[in-house]
Amino acid sequence: LPAPPARLPYVPQMPPLALLGKVTATTFALERPRCVFDRLADASDAVWLAVAFANASATFRNPPSRADVPLYKQLPTARSYMTLETATAAYSCSAPSSPFLRVGGDTACRDQGRQDPCNGPLPSPGPYRVKFLLMGCRGPKAETEWSDPILLRRAVSPSTLSPVPARRGSGVVVIASILASLGAVLATAVLGALGAWGSLCHQDPRTGSFTRRSYRTHHIPPAQPQPPGCGCSPPGLCLSAPQPPAPCQRI
Repeated sequence: LPAPPARLPYVPQMPPLALLGKVTATTFALERPRCVFDRLADASDAVWLAVAFANASATFRNPPSRADVPLYKQLPTARSYMTLETATAAYSCSAPSSPFLRVGGDTACRDQGRQDPCNGPLPSPGPYRVKFLLMGCRGPKAETEWSDPILLRRAVSPSTLSPVPARRGSGVVVIASILASLGAVLATAVLGALGAWGSLCHQDPRTGSFTRRSYRTHHIPPAQPQPPGCGCSPPGLCLSAPQPPAPCQRI
């Protein structure tokens, strides 16, 4: 019997960063397992990803050869499949590749019904568990631990979406209208009061005090100036006479 695969102390996990599209309704992202298989891998070996429903991961059996790899189309019945066959060089410490993997990103798997191992969209929210498996010409050589359960997003049914946006209640609209009207009236009253006060009072720049302006309610013509007159009562003293006098003479 072939020797059982070596157990590697690595747990697959999703990126801890806030990655755009990290989890969708049919896919999820994984961290690329760098420097995990270098000690055991040969140039001809390949690394596979096993995907299983969380409640079926305990019963998953590693395939003895590549010909026995469970396919994506068997997931609904077998509850597991293998995908992402990759050369071990892509997971080495110095590999200049993306740090993430996308599980379920190949939509052509479902449409074309291909028989080769496929990375098709996941059919339900799960949850799922995954592990990496190193396989050589004679079968599995090493495997990682299973990941924690991964739950996908649930798609929203179009029937639950309302085509009309929610409208505000009539009471809220009435209260908002009343408050707006009161604010306008208050602003008008304040501006009117400030204008009246400014027209009634002005500041004297010489004294710094405010003086009140005088207003005439009726048009009264000013008194005409009277020509000066003089009387002859005491010598050398001229007094104004009530009537225009004759030319003044000195005695």
